[in-house]
Amino acid sequence: MEKYLKLKNGSDVRGVACEGIEGEHVTLTEEIASNIAKAFCVWLISHTGKTQVRVAIGHDSRITSPALCEAVANGVIATGHNALVTGLSTTPSMFALLKDEEKMAENYCHGSIMITASHLPFNRNGLKFFSHEGGLEGSDVKEILEMAGSYRFAEPNVLGEKIEASYLDDYAQALVDKVRSACQSEQPLLGKKIIVDAGNGAGGFFADKVLTPLGADTTGSQFLEPDGTFPNHIPNPENAEAMRSVCEAVKKVKADFGIIFDTDVDRAGAVDENGEEINRNRLIALISAILLKEQRGTIVTDSVTSDGLAKFIKARGGKHLRFKRGYKNVINEAIRLNKQGEYAPLAIETSGHAALMENYFLDDGAYLITRLLIALAEASKEDKSLTDWIADLEMPFESVELRAKLPADSDFKALGKKVIDEFTQYGNALYYAKPAEDNHEGFRLCYDDLHGNGWALVRMSLHDPVIPINVESNSKNGCIKIVKDLYYFLRKYEFLDISPLEKYIANWRVQKGQAVCKILETYKK
Repeated sequence: MEKYLKLKNGSDVRGVACEGIEGEHVTLTEEIASNIAKAFCVWLISHTGKTQVRVAIGHDSRITSPALCEAVANGVIATGHNALVTGLSTTPSMFALLKDEEKMAENYCHGSIMITASHLPFNRNGLKFFSHEGGLEGSDVKEILEMAGSYRFAEPNVLGEKIEASYLDDYAQALVDKVRSACQSEQPLLGKKIIVDAGNGAGGFFADKVLTPLGADTTGSQFLEPDGTFPNHIPNPENAEAMRSVCEAVKKVKADFGIIFDTDVDRAGAVDENGEEINRNRLIALISAILLKEQRGTIVTDSVTSDGLAKFIKARGGKHLRFKRGYKNVINEAIRLNKQGEYAPLAIETSGHAALMENYFLDDGAYLITRLLIALAEASKEDKSLTDWIADLEMPFESVELRAKLPADSDFKALGKKVIDEFTQYGNALYYAKPAEDNHEGFRLCYDDLHGNGWALVRMSLHDPVIPINVESNSKNGCIKIVKDLYYFLRKYEFLDISPLEKYIANWRVQKGQAVCKILETYKK
């Protein structure tokens, strides 16, 4: 059972699916995937009251995805249940089909499985699970994995049925229909050049099946063909190389808008007409402004968003709630708020995971972009730019994330808790800093103007033996003051690798020395 439980990653299953990287051996085999599918069927039976279920199964562009998809389908039918194989799919589409009762009337599915490992390297893969209520929780996945590793599945007299039917075209058409309805136009993007960078993941469909029918010129789009080796760049809006690539592509063809998806299209980023990225705080600000114009409410984000974003949201009559990292965490908090009567239309992470209440709180990169396209079309009618929506967003003068490592072979969660607890005590006693009011994760410490004019957030990684440290400052050289303060506190922990902090401080000293040399050279002249 242990080998199954090690595959749990939050509310997903992830593992090494093929050889190819030294030191990383296969942990997610076809047999294991098949047993997990069998366990999911049992889970569905217990939650639906049915004696036979149908499971939809799709996959991304990874090199191991087709084989794992086949193994999962075989696992479903081997236990007497039915499988609907949708082939190349996006993660959001695998939930959307569960909600499309009209289209899926003949092939009604009780749940779905997506074969993907998001933006991870080519040798990884995994499974994501959906019921009609949404994505499964981590506790559900744990239950399924425990069952897969220990349960003796019955062998029926008659195997289940397996059929193949793509759903991606229907999913794309629904996005097209939404834009047309909102804009009251068949081709509201006519005259706009909009490019897509799919990073050879599953998002290439968006160019031909969504943008072209809406009238956009997609010339200059890149890496649309599925290729699980990801030969051009990692399909990840958070990756610097990937963002640089799509920004350069926008500049090259003088596009009005650029779009980048991760591998399975549950995340997205964007690029404005100047080739500047609309990502992280800017992306959250943009979709927040759009939603808050329609109705004021609470925007739930992860814990590392900026003070400028909080000010931006407040200026539009909204409330900003910094919650915990992890897309399920922010989604569940937004759902909780709505249930208790507080309107919260958006749950979003800086990673690009965005879930809108109007879309079942599904983190859906393509739906997020569709919302931005509607705003782009409306802005064009007034001869305005999409980024006019966020012209007054104040960005931090400096920001940095440093990752201090804990020993992987230790009880790193206990060690991390010790560090954060003692940092909390330390921060509460400082005269030049005070705790933030919204400490929902780790400990956020706000520094006065003289000692950094910003804040530091020290927290535990969701899954890894790492303490991420986020620092933001509104002043030049503010981050270095805060990082130095953190360094002097953290250096007493012999088990903690704080070399990233040391490197940051050393680089700053080098840059400072170079600046001094330039001043002296200018003075001599």
